[in-house]
Amino acid sequence: MSLSDLVRAIDRFQQRRPWLSFIAAVIKKFSDDGASQLAALIAYYGFFSLFPLLLVFTTILGYVLAGNHAAQQSVQNSLLAQIPIGIHAHSLTGKPLALVIGLAGALLSGLGVTMATQNAFNTVYAVPRKERPNFLSARWRSLKLLVVFGVLQIVSTAVAGLVSGGIGGVALTIAGLIVALIVNLALFYAVFRFMTDNSVPTSELRPGIAIAAVAWEVLQALGGIYVSHVLKGDSNTYGTFATVIALLVWLYLGARIVVYSAEINVVLKRGLWPRSLLGDPPLPADRRARAALAKTEERDGTETVEVIFHPEDRDASTDPAHPDYSVAPEPVAGERARSAEWPAARGEGSSSEADGAD
Repeated sequence: MSLSDLVRAIDRFQQRRPWLSFIAAVIKKFSDDGASQLAALIAYYGFFSLFPLLLVFTTILGYVLAGNHAAQQSVQNSLLAQIPIGIHAHSLTGKPLALVIGLAGALLSGLGVTMATQNAFNTVYAVPRKERPNFLSARWRSLKLLVVFGVLQIVSTAVAGLVSGGIGGVALTIAGLIVALIVNLALFYAVFRFMTDNSVPTSELRPGIAIAAVAWEVLQALGGIYVSHVLKGDSNTYGTFATVIALLVWLYLGARIVVYSAEINVVLKRGLWPRSLLGDPPLPADRRARAALAKTEERDGTETVEVIFHPEDRDASTDPAHPDYSVAPEPVAGERARSAEWPAARGEGSSSEADGAD
């Protein structure tokens, strides 16, 4: 058996097993959407936003802990020592100009994070460019998410930090995990609802919300363990380098979790599996996914993108001679029209669905 035959055999193997073909379809769509670059952009803005936030944090501490050098030193040793820039206890002073600059920088960089996330969700859900929020609407939506996300993320991180530190025994640890999970569910409900096109009903978002909340809590716990046990006692040079690398990796993994969760929602609700890993011949799910990706390039009402597949490409769903005949699953109940014409029928849901998206 040649290598080409082996690859085709593996492709047919995954297509005939629903659980495996679903995983393969999510990974395939993630690749088709260029989602790795989208996640990297989210992580970049997330990393950049930490520095103005740190300036705000230290300035507020300067007001709160003014004159209390022991408390300032304690804060420095417990938290600021893990931040990869040179901050010393004597620099914790409250200055109005520093606070203003920090708040302005945090707002701009935070909007960068939410705008990058909004762009990622629009790409994942194949929202045509002509239907995406305009300049002001997009930033207003991002600002609302930024406020909600900021508050909930502070609470979630604090709870996860207590849990990873093992404070209070088993009972408090379990309670902390439950509280952190609830906060994460609320956090990702806000992320998915604010960042997803309003034509998508909330019921379609629930699987991704649950997956993202659980995965994010695991990532927070691992981050707390890494800081507490791996970085503890390291030299200044190695500790700074390890902190920067770990922080970048942590942010990138978090961004991938969010984007992958959105991809799972789309693949599940649009019936976009099984997919052909080779794309030759394309399966029905391949054609729907490719057509949707092409239609995202419609930029105004005067432009219509039509996708035509050449008749010589055999469709596995209609060609009994093809080994993959009839392997395509039926669309999810209530999704037949949307799966057949997605994304053209994306806004054809009932009025109750549209109300649920608000």
